[in-house]
Amino acid sequence: MSTAVKPAALELRGVFKSFGSVEALRGVDFEVRNGEVMALVGDNGAGKSTLIKCVAGIYSIDDGDVYYDGARVVIHGPKDAAKLGIEVVYQDLALCDNLDVVQNMFLGREDHDPLFRLREAPMEQRTAQTLASLSVTTIRSVRQPVASLSGGQRQSVAVARAVLWNNRVVFLDEPTAALGVAQTRQVLDLVKRLGEQGLAVVIVSHNLADVFEVANRITVLRLGRNVGVYEREKTTEQEIVQAITAGTATEPAAS
Repeated sequence: MSTAVKPAALELRGVFKSFGSVEALRGVDFEVRNGEVMALVGDNGAGKSTLIKCVAGIYSIDDGDVYYDGARVVIHGPKDAAKLGIEVVYQDLALCDNLDVVQNMFLGREDHDPLFRLREAPMEQRTAQTLASLSVTTIRSVRQPVASLSGGQRQSVAVARAVLWNNRVVFLDEPTAALGVAQTRQVLDLVKRLGEQGLAVVIVSHNLADVFEVANRITVLRLGRNVGVYEREKTTEQEIVQAITAGTATEPAAS
């Protein structure tokens, strides 16, 4: 799938973030386009988590600019990110095991009638429709407790929750970590469908096999800097590893 003509949904230009004397991000440029899956890779300490938390509003940037749909925005906190339509699915998924799928999907955003009674039927319907739109067929009931779900099913619920609220930019932090082969396949297929539905998807992963299966482009961070953006079809795992470890690569296929 070509991404050459797709506009940037989210763009960072020259972003800096320090913690005391530690420079976590040093003039980072980054973008993800509508309808693509952008992989964000790098070794531990490369700045991936810091970049995500800056976009999510958990950290404020020290310098640089953030653009959403081409317009400069300032993200002061998580509510600002949510209003823009930016959602982060963290590795711990932030699901409540003691609640069922519907309750997790609407956690903190429950649908009430004028007497503040829960509108159970509409919430169940929207949950089922969202899961169906993502071709999630392994969850037998939307009233199934999350504690009874497999890792892949839990990841599907977390992603579906992001889609339910019409978010347009979705970050997935290590979505296949600690999953088995079948569950990993389920999640990777889901990531592909998000891009096909027009969302701007960022997948953070140490698993380059997964990255090369789902990503359209790959951004490499090293020691807080963006050292290259690579078209998946024009690069190799060896070239990406070289960029991650040495910050250089031969013939980077940046778009």
